[in-house]
Amino acid sequence: MRGRVWTLLASVCALQVLGACDDGRRDEPGDAAVVSDGAARDPTGNRIVKAAEDPDNWLSHGRDYEETRNSPLTLINAGNVARLGISWYHDLDTNRGQEATPIVVDGVIYTTSAWSKVQAFDGVTGKLLWQFDPKVPGETAAKACCDVVNRGVAYWGGKIFVGTLDGRLIALDARSGRQLWSTLTVDQSKNYTITGAPRVIKGRVIIGNGGAEFGVRGYITAYDADTGTQLWRFYTVPGQPGRADGAASDAILAKAAQTWSGNWWNNGGGGGTVWDSMAYDPALDLLYIGVGNGSYWRRTLRSPGGGDNLFVASIVAIRPETGAYVWHYQETPADQWDYTATNHMILLDLPIEGKMRKALVQAPKNGFFYVIDRVTGKLISAKPYTAVNWATSIDLASGRPVMNPEADYAKTGRTWSAMPGALGGHDWMPMAYNPVTRLVYIPEQQLGFPYRADPGFRPKAKGINLGVDLGALNLPDDPAVKATVRATVKGSLLAWDPITQKAVWSVPHAGAWNGGVLSTSAGLIFQGDGDGLLSAYDARNGKRLWSYDLQTGIVAPPVTWARNGRQFVTVVAGWGGAYPLLVGELAWGRKGPVPNRSRVVTFELGGKGKLPSAPAVAPRVLQTPPQFGSPQTIAIGRQAYDRTCVACHGSGAVSGGIAPDLRYSYAITDKPTWDSVLVEGALKDQGMVSFKENFTPSELEAIRAYIIDRAHMQSRLGAKSARAR
Repeated sequence: MRGRVWTLLASVCALQVLGACDDGRRDEPGDAAVVSDGAARDPTGNRIVKAAEDPDNWLSHGRDYEETRNSPLTLINAGNVARLGISWYHDLDTNRGQEATPIVVDGVIYTTSAWSKVQAFDGVTGKLLWQFDPKVPGETAAKACCDVVNRGVAYWGGKIFVGTLDGRLIALDARSGRQLWSTLTVDQSKNYTITGAPRVIKGRVIIGNGGAEFGVRGYITAYDADTGTQLWRFYTVPGQPGRADGAASDAILAKAAQTWSGNWWNNGGGGGTVWDSMAYDPALDLLYIGVGNGSYWRRTLRSPGGGDNLFVASIVAIRPETGAYVWHYQETPADQWDYTATNHMILLDLPIEGKMRKALVQAPKNGFFYVIDRVTGKLISAKPYTAVNWATSIDLASGRPVMNPEADYAKTGRTWSAMPGALGGHDWMPMAYNPVTRLVYIPEQQLGFPYRADPGFRPKAKGINLGVDLGALNLPDDPAVKATVRATVKGSLLAWDPITQKAVWSVPHAGAWNGGVLSTSAGLIFQGDGDGLLSAYDARNGKRLWSYDLQTGIVAPPVTWARNGRQFVTVVAGWGGAYPLLVGELAWGRKGPVPNRSRVVTFELGGKGKLPSAPAVAPRVLQTPPQFGSPQTIAIGRQAYDRTCVACHGSGAVSGGIAPDLRYSYAITDKPTWDSVLVEGALKDQGMVSFKENFTPSELEAIRAYIIDRAHMQSRLGAKSARAR
């Protein structure tokens, strides 16, 4: 029986498949060394710098170092985009969130899928040339706050670079997929992960990491592209006073430490992970990195004496050759709302008040659109691009937000329903800039979040450690109230003027958590949405010109490229990420949970390909064994679930459709099976590790009682709905 149950539960994570050959190098942190002359002279950097002159390719994450995500190609335009059809598709072997931006080099597509797997395709035919599986241990999923995703590879000098979920940086031969070197970038005994795409600048492979929700200290590191040797490291928050890191950040962090208090290095590690956004200005020779949230979220826990907590929620400019600090701008001082500055940045030259300014623009989670002088780090302007209630404005003189005192939930002791919430007015999904319209196109969303201090918080060995009560997310069981709450969840494609700081047009979506954006100089904007539609819009007015149903939610951004006079559009589709994992029912589509059917799809004018018919959804059987436990026991189970289990299995014990819905799991009916999973770790290879360090046996049993109670509640609601019909 247990074997059958484990098989049913194994859908929590994808299967591990095909690996490539290794040259025998052991994974270990690299020592400092000088960049090889070969890497420094590699022509790839020149091609990226001159991306505008190379329209057929997509050589870097944002297409160019400025991260504009605009293609000069015009073969597909408003007059013919309605003729787009599928050229080819490839179904992936993972059923988790897909967030990668494909890299396209001379007709070859390099991309990643969940679990940090890498694929290379002939872009014209769709033939799989090779694939590489780094064999990330399944238990690593327990360290990932936001799904086992990967946002893509980097290309440099015939090599492909990928960061893996378990913290390795791997170089592959672009022609064969053979592993050339592998370097361990993190302490794997701690809760670090990598989900972001590397960047390569001057022969240096730049990679950050994630894990702030789990209690780590953030940093970014540069490695030699030829050898994998570590060249420099920049920590983003200070460590224990009096203990230098021997890193490029030592001098500036000695000053930054003055903005912290208490024993922050032990109280959550500080956080500040650099888990996604970077941009590079070749003329200024400045690398810009976006720094994430503090750890713990609640500042009174991590820095009880106050302070701005630099460089949490900041943009930091550093030298790519040495890691030397140049300037910083902190968007959200003393962040305790998960208002990261890791969202996509774009470098633009903008005419402002009669003067051309070298600007950096960003629409971070906190809801304000920032225009910053990228030479000096001084704020030029900031205006809300979405609904905002935590601050009234950004003071231009100081660059600081004018806070709403009620937003300080740790100080007031009251629940604060914030806009934006922890998933932001704009999350990681890349925006794009069109040089013709001079507009920035943002995957905007309105998704509130109820912040409430958790009075019983204690750090756990595994799982998220926030210091806030995620039980506040639980929806009431009244269907009418649920419908009212769901109606407040919105998303849109927003065209924003960065000069006037005003919205030009907006196209509403059915819900939040929609895909990244592609712009073309032909006046087209491409975006996928949570309902599975990939659409093309007129960049001038937002008119929808074309769409195609890919049968799964789309969060990754599309790219466009050309070969032999034919232009293509490629996207990696597959629903997942933090939103459907955490918020449960709120992430459902119009017909219930959004399915994950992960695939790479390429379109061209006149394409005749078709996707297979969507398979029928197998009916689920709600598990309603006899209830047990007192109301007090069930309440203890709810609290324990909300402190750990909610991050994957959804608020209110309702799955968003990616991880299993435990109300339908046979395991809750059988204590030995339940214990085999949660205590013995029977499914650790599929991501479900043992949580015996987190809970007492009585707490684990209380969680089971709570889930059974939620299953019975769903049964009663279903019966009531049937009677009403």
